Order: sequence, then C-alpha cells, then structure tokens
Amino acid sequence: MPESSSKPDTMDRRSFLRTGMGGALFLGTVSVTAGLSGCATSPAGDGYTALSDARASNYQFRFLTKDDIVLFEALLPAIVGPSLTEDPERRRIKIRETIERVDAGIHQFGPANQKELRGLFDLLNFGLTRVTVARVWSSWENASTADADAFLKRWQTSSIGLFNNGYIALTKVSNVAFYGHEDHWAASGYPGPPQWAVDALPQFKASA
Repeated sequence: MPESSSKPDTMDRRSFLRTGMGGALFLGTVSVTAGLSGCATSPAGDGYTALSDARASNYQFRFLTKDDIVLFEALLPAIVGPSLTEDPERRRIKIRETIERVDAGIHQFGPANQKELRGLFDLLNFGLTRVTVARVWSSWENASTADADAFLKRWQTSSIGLFNNGYIALTKVSNVAFYGHEDHWAASGYPGPPQWAVDALPQFKASA
C-alpha cells in the first residue's frame, strides 16, 4: 500500500459516512439545532471521567463532548459485547479507556470527516432526533444494553443509506478502538484487528 494511504488526510478525501449532499445538509442542520437547544458542543476537555469512575483520568478529550461520551458508554456494551469483563470496576475502566481511544482516533481525522461524525453524534444526542430517528425513547444515560442493541440492529438493516453508514461508522470506530488495543487480544482470543481495519483507520493504530 502506498505510504500516502496511511496518512490522515487521505481519509479526509473520502467521505467516512458517504452521506451525499442531502445527508450532509441534514446532519448540518441537526448540529446547529442541537447546539441551540443546549446539547454539549465543546470537547469534554481535561480530566472528564466517564461512567463516574472513581479513578481519575488525565486524558484530555479533544473531539468528543460530554454527551458523546455518554453515548459511547451506552453503545460500547452492545457493540463489543462479551469481550467486556463482568467485573464492574474493570468494565468501567475498559469502557473509559476505549472511549479515550475513540476520541484520540477521531482527533486525527481530517476536518471533513470530523464534521460528518459531529453531525452523526449530534443526531443521536439531540432529544428530538434521538426519539424520531434512532427510536431510543430514554436518554442514553438511562438506555439499557438491550435498547442500544435494538437501535444498532435497526440502523444496520435500515433501507436508509445514512442510517446504514451511521451504523458502520459507530461500530467501526468502536471495534478498532477496543480490539486494536493489545490488552484485549488475549482475553477475546483475537489475534489482533484485521489489517484492512487498521489500514482503513490508521489514526486508531497510532492512538492504541
């Protein structure tokens, strides 16, 4: 593979969500509306502790907002499933560290793909579209793993391309951030992410 294909700006020349003009306008409108409605619009910053974890984190979030972190707290148990330990403390730590790697990876994406992902996350965080588009009635903070799994399956099998691509984006960044870390390979019996996944998301390889 040519050297240039592993650079972050290469991905920015491809639309990560492949939204098309209509989808891009829709996501942009949602982001503006979500911001006006009071949804978090700034990165969570330094020391934000996911899942009320007692162990302080010095990681500085540079892309994910506090609402995004809550979203991934809800989605990760449904996406990575049994690979998460049942021990509550270790489970919280694994989820928190995976969310940090998601943030670190997206931070290295180019502006165009960051804009698409911001629109996707705002779509899921904004109460009106969370209910009408994602069909998740409770806040993500109160959503069960069964709720998150049902949402993911609806978007995976949807006839609407934006939802299909949104599902792919959510599961791809989550799986690479989780399984791309060597601490999880032995526990899952997984030898490491397939090379095509690493090549597709080189940002996560650098942040693992």
